[in-house]
Parts: sequence; C-alpha cells; structure tokens
Amino acid sequence: MSDSQKVRLDKWLWAARFFKTRSLAKQAIEGGKVHYNGARCKVSKEVEVGAKLTLRQGWDNKTVIIEAISEQRRGAPEAQQLYRETEDSIKQRELRAAERKAHGPGADLLSRERPTKKQRRQIHRFKQQTT
Repeated sequence: MSDSQKVRLDKWLWAARFFKTRSLAKQAIEGGKVHYNGARCKVSKEVEVGAKLTLRQGWDNKTVIIEAISEQRRGAPEAQQLYRETEDSIKQRELRAAERKAHGPGADLLSRERPTKKQRRQIHRFKQQTT
C-alpha cells in the first residue's frame, strides 16, 4: 500500500472491495452512484489520500475517506485499511436499516400502485388455496 502511486478510481474501488469486479465499479461511476469530493467523476479519475467518496450501494449511501492507495485486491481486513467511513455515514446507515426493519418484509412493495402480472397471479393462487 503505497501513497505515491497513481491509481484509477475504478481500480481503487475494486481493490477496496466495494465492488466485485472493475466493470461493476465502472458502471456505478458512470451511473452517478459514486461521487469524488462531492462531484460526479470519470472512471479514470486518479484517487488521492484524504479524498472524500460518496457511494450508493443498494439501499445505503456510504461516505468514506481514502486512507491509503492500492491497486491490488487483497483480503477484506487489508482492504478495510484503505478507507475510513465517517461517523455520520455509519449513523445514517444504521438509522435507515432500523427503519427498513420496522416496516417489515415487503416494504418495497408499498411504493408500487398496482401489482404486476406475476403478483396478480400469485394473489389469485393464494386466494384459491385459502377458500
């Protein structure tokens, strides 16, 4: 883990184990799910120690500070030494997780207005079994 080497953002995200492949990291960056120091950036952006990254993964937003630079993917304990998640980010993620848990299973279905064709078939099948 050297601080003087130049590493692309997609390669660093892959090495820090935020994404399983570099192509997934590239898609996230191009899709606007990764912000470097508060702004959208390109895949080829060279990362610097002390930079602030905001990542959206699934339901969660993570804000991390780059602590070290590496272009090699290693084990999870070594990858976690490459960055530090901010305290505010950890609190926000825990709060959102608790809210999702409180809503129970199927909370994401509440946002839809009408059931899909597949869901409608499942509803009819369920109603027929109960009667």
